Amino acid sequence: MNGRADFREPNAEVPRPIPHIGPDYIPTEEERRVFAECNDESFWFRSVPLAATSMLITQGLISKGILSSHPKYGSIPKLILACIMGYFAGKLSYVKTCQEKFKKLENSPLGEALRSGQARRSSPPGHYYQKSKYDSNVSGQSSFVTSPAADNIEMLPHYEPIPFSSSMNESAPTGITDHIVQVKVNKYGDTWDE
Repeated sequence: MNGRADFREPNAEVPRPIPHIGPDYIPTEEERRVFAECNDESFWFRSVPLAATSMLITQGLISKGILSSHPKYGSIPKLILACIMGYFAGKLSYVKTCQEKFKKLENSPLGEALRSGQARRSSPPGHYYQKSKYDSNVSGQSSFVTSPAADNIEMLPHYEPIPFSSSMNESAPTGITDHIVQVKVNKYGDTWDE
């Protein structure tokens, strides 16, 4: 015995640290396979159908006269824009499905990071950000409350939004006047303030 008491239960599961997935991360073979599968499925099952549908709808609107065609290029610019928007809408609509595929992977750091990210979203309200390895704190102590989910996640305080002011002088509070100016008009149309 080394003089320290071990209070852990013998069969207690030790929480694994959240893996750091950064720009230098190299995916595993299984993750590469899922990336390729997601890319292929999002293209054929979401992007192509949405791009084709948006192009058909755009051409229909142009032929009915609801949208005007370009005098020189005809309907081509609008059809290209509809195709591009449909393509990206299809890719974006497949993101959640792809994330679920990664979460199902065993022994995947990326899947583990996605699963732990889901656990952080269900924690108390506040704003989270990933602490960079280049962040430094001069005093050595953080002014924020550290999240229990991980050492590299910090909870930022919640701030109320500042009301919009449309006045010319942004430094003056809106809705407050120093005095009320009364303007008098005589029978000849002359005005003066008191």
